[in-house]
Formats: sequence, C-alpha cells, structure tokens
Amino acid sequence: MTTFDALDGLDAVDWAGLRHAYGPAGDVPAQIRALTSDDPATCESALGALYGNIFHQGSRYEASTYAVPFLVGLAADTATPGRAEILALIGALTVGFDESHLPQGLDITGRRAEVEELRSGDRDTMRRRLEKWVDEAVDEGDRRVREMRLRMFDPEESYESARHESAVYDAVRAQVPRLAVLLDDPDPRVRAQAAYTLAWFPEESEHILPRLHGLLAVEPLPSVEATALIATALMASADDAGTARVLRRRLSAGEPVVRWAAATGLARLGSPDEEVVEILAAAVVDPPEQGVPGIPFHEGDLRGYASIALVAADRAIGIGALDVLLAGLARTSGPSAFAVTAAALHTAFGSDRPYPLPPYKELDAVTRKVVRALAELDEHTWQWANFRLMLRPYNLPGDRAACRRYVGSAAEPAEDAPF
Repeated sequence: MTTFDALDGLDAVDWAGLRHAYGPAGDVPAQIRALTSDDPATCESALGALYGNIFHQGSRYEASTYAVPFLVGLAADTATPGRAEILALIGALTVGFDESHLPQGLDITGRRAEVEELRSGDRDTMRRRLEKWVDEAVDEGDRRVREMRLRMFDPEESYESARHESAVYDAVRAQVPRLAVLLDDPDPRVRAQAAYTLAWFPEESEHILPRLHGLLAVEPLPSVEATALIATALMASADDAGTARVLRRRLSAGEPVVRWAAATGLARLGSPDEEVVEILAAAVVDPPEQGVPGIPFHEGDLRGYASIALVAADRAIGIGALDVLLAGLARTSGPSAFAVTAAALHTAFGSDRPYPLPPYKELDAVTRKVVRALAELDEHTWQWANFRLMLRPYNLPGDRAACRRYVGSAAEPAEDAPF
C-alpha cells in the first residue's frame, strides 16, 4: 500500500465524532486509505463500504462532507488505482440519483430554497400542507401511501437530511478547480467521470464550460465526447447560442452516440427540430452502442434518457411521441423499462388520474395503447416494485395477470395497435 499526499490530514479529522448511515464514522478513514491498495479486491471492498455508509441508498451524512476532499485528492493523483470509480462515488455524493434531475439538470436555486424553507419554515404549516396532500389522494391505495408518508414526516429529520446534501454539494463545488483539471487526464474513464460530476454545478458554468468546450475540441473517443456534450448542455442556459451551435454541429457526426448526445442536449436547451426528434426517436427504438468507457448519465440507459428527452421535445413542438415510446418499450425488460414506461404514462395520461378505473373499452384510444403495451411486458419487468409503483397514481392494475385480464376482456380493434 502506498501513502499519498492526498491523505494528509486524514487522521486529524475526528471521524468517530462524525456520523454516517450506521452511526459513528470511525471506520471511514481506513476505508478511504484502502482505496490506495494495490489489491483490486481491497479497493472494491472499500468502495462498496463507502457507498453503504456515506451514500446509503442516496442519503448523505456528516461524514460524507468530510470525506470529499480526500476522495477528490485520490482521484486527482495518477498513482491512485481505480480513480474513475472514486470519481463515480464523488458524482453520486454530489447529486444523488441523477434520474430525478434529468433531462433538465440540477435546479440548485430551487434546492437551496427548499433547504432554507425546512430550516426556517413553520412546522405546523408544513404538516397542514401534507395533510391537504393526503386529502387529495385519488383512491384508497394512494391515500394509504400518503398517510404513511405523513406519519413518517419529521421536519427536523428532513432538514438534517437536506442540510447534509447541501453541505456535500458545496464541498464538491469547492473542489471544482481540481476536478476541471481531470478533463485533460490521459485516462478516458477519468475524463468522462469528471465531465459527469462537473455537469451538476451550473453556478460554476463560467469556469467549467470553457474547459468542456476545450475537451470537445480534441476528444478522440465518442463516448467521452458524448458525455461532455451532455454535461455542456446541462450547464448551459437556454439562450446560450454558442453551446447550441456546438451541439447542432454534431447532429451530423459519424458516431451515433455523439448524434444522440447532441440531440439530447438540444432537447434540454429547448431547441428541438425535425432532425433532433428523428435522432431521439431512433434511439428510443434502437439505442446506439455506447463504446468505452460508457455514458455515466442516467446509469448508461440511453434509451431511457432519449425517452425523457423526446417527451420534452414533444411538449415543445407536438410530435406525437407515444408510438415511438411504445415501440421502444416493447424492446425492454426489467429496469430498462422504467424510464420508457414513465415517459409513456406521462405522455398518455398527463395529469389525469382515472378513478375509478373505467372498463378498458371505455378508455380513449391513446390510453388503451399504453395499457395494452404494459400488459404485454414480461414477468421480469412486472416483478419489480419500482415498476408497479409507477402504475399506482394512474389506478392501473398492480400485477401482470390482473392487467392482462383487464386488457383481455375485449378484442383490441386494429386501429388501436400500439405501433
């Protein structure tokens, strides 16, 4: 095991006085130090432990903030093994699970306002707002879920959780200059993960965007170029004509994954047109090969990311995206179906919540298409609670057999074919 300057001061932190998911964080310094091991299994075990205690199921803690400078220091040191994996942990600490922020990017202003509201807000007012939310439940099942969340609501705990998330975010923001240097790293995995992490700091766009544009001018690998394009689009404002030009030039790139990223970025900037829509639609049905090192955004689910970008484009110019989404959905299974399902449900139902659920034949043609497509998904998809929970707000059957019975009660007219 090698000792790095990045770890100077590690033992000066009162880790035992800090807390993580399992209590006192006295185990964290040894886990951080283990990331310098020459043994891959030791590094993997240490990284897994850190994901479990300072990023437990997406939550962040006191110890998470203190760990950030050491993790960034290790990632910046070329002697560290597994630097890309460490950067992935830093990215996770920064933003949590990124699908909740895509395709628009992180609303840091809104996030800071929420933390301030929790800090200074009237707890009774917050509870009354939740009680009103419970009263607006669409059915008894939805009411039970909302009542459970009301019972679990603890204003102090919610504030502490939000405060730790903000503290970690600001700790990573303080490291932006060091992270930006990694855009020039010889390791493409490091370049990609650095671009991903930097994408979540719109307040630093003045410093980061020129570095990203510099990377785009010389990057030889399509997947890294695509990652940098997405990062650039997430950081840019809607009126950033320069970034829009950079993206638009790449709509005709030779590599499909680069065209996908350019179209996704333009949809985010509110600049979709026929060419953008065509590229996104093709990616929903048949997503491009990512290549090495892969796209970090949306956990590398290019079909799912294209689906939510296509919905954004549909809202902007009215393209009728549903048939494309259903064609893509038919090619999915398991977790890869989640984002496409959410996009299809949103497109078909909007804010409507049918309660009680009418007979299948009484649904409109668009809604019938979606419900029938869901009924035809395989057991591997239906076994996931995440998938079934997506159906609940629409009062749709919560298991595959029930959904198939609901759909199968009448022959489907030919004009209602999904695609």
